[in-house]
Amino acid sequence: MTNRITAITLNRDYNTLRERTSRFAKRKRKKEGERSCNEDRSRDGRASGQSERFLAFGKSQIKLSSQPARYPRSEMSWTDVQPLQEHFLGWNFPAEHADLVHPHWRVFLAPGRLWHVALALIYLLLLMLSLLGNGIVIWIFSTSKSLRTPSNIFILNLAVFDLLMATEMPMLIINSFLERTIGWETGCDVYALLGAISGMGQAITNAAIAFDRYRTISCPIDGRLNGKQATVLALFTWFWALPFSILPMTGLWGRYVAEGFLTTCSFDYLTDDEDTRTFVITIFFWAYVLPMLLIIYFYSQLLKSIRSHEKMLREQAKKMNVKSLVSNQDKERSVEMRIAKAAFTIFFLFVLAWTPYAVVALTGAYGNRQTLTPLSTMLPAIFAKTVSCIDPWIYAINHPRYRQELEKRCKWMGIREKVAEDTVSAQTEKVNAEET
Repeated sequence: MTNRITAITLNRDYNTLRERTSRFAKRKRKKEGERSCNEDRSRDGRASGQSERFLAFGKSQIKLSSQPARYPRSEMSWTDVQPLQEHFLGWNFPAEHADLVHPHWRVFLAPGRLWHVALALIYLLLLMLSLLGNGIVIWIFSTSKSLRTPSNIFILNLAVFDLLMATEMPMLIINSFLERTIGWETGCDVYALLGAISGMGQAITNAAIAFDRYRTISCPIDGRLNGKQATVLALFTWFWALPFSILPMTGLWGRYVAEGFLTTCSFDYLTDDEDTRTFVITIFFWAYVLPMLLIIYFYSQLLKSIRSHEKMLREQAKKMNVKSLVSNQDKERSVEMRIAKAAFTIFFLFVLAWTPYAVVALTGAYGNRQTLTPLSTMLPAIFAKTVSCIDPWIYAINHPRYRQELEKRCKWMGIREKVAEDTVSAQTEKVNAEET
């Protein structure tokens, strides 16, 4: 009996000892885990200190925390697509290329990969539309004898500028997947140069088209441009676009930097100095205001001429006691007006596409730049590229002779154009050819 009691006591003591040993081991493992976490946080803190030193730009310094940024729910918006691991914009730009990113962008969280993939798909669609539409315009206008007229030189010139805009879209697609600019400074300069030349070229070419429509319709006999005059004016549009495209690339005045999601590049409009502000206001007048004033003037004169002509016809018909006086010249004038409407539509789309970007640049240089977010600068860039894809399809809808050629060569497009209008347009082009 005594031996049995002793065995039970020993067994109970053994179980108690094993239980205490197990609890001690658990506490030890917990302490080791906490010590490991503290060491990781310490390493993160040291890494954060390095990031703080890395993000010092002259007079501007930005301090980034190692902890994920947390904002109150009221400050979050539906546009914030959070990545798996939160980063600030510019996190993937090494120190030697840090100057490409203005400090303004580094306070924003980097967009999620879903945003970049969506933009890449949009750019791919725009690229396909631009290559198809502008490629057909260049092919038909350059190979069709009936379309080789002085007036159509400007349409061909606009298609070349639009196609030049499309050449930067492959870079945009690659940038979207890299989530940065390919080629760093060189890639950024090439991308921005193509966009600047094509954008300013589109603006001044629209002004040249407005001038040609005004001369052709208002002065149909002695006011038309001949081939040499139209060619010189088309070359002038390229010289107009070059100065303010090359200057930022060389660094003589202004510079090209990344903007928005840091996958596109443009001239710097955020640096807070007098040189940058002067450059922004100068390029605003050169590339936007002056072409706009020319276009408004020529189209207003055109409308004035049309009203005067219609008033004269009504008075003449009243004297002759007939309903209307419609000659072949008036029919020809009607076709030219149809082409003028297409040109005015393209100008209107240009204003819609580039005005938001002009507002962004002026806001960055002279306004409250805190209102500029990555998304608010990416949308105007998309609009500007979209208009270069729409231009050729506007002519496919409104240009009589171009529609005739499309009907012959691209039957799959299902375009039908009346032969009567074709005859009138052909007469117009014959007059142009004789004056060349």
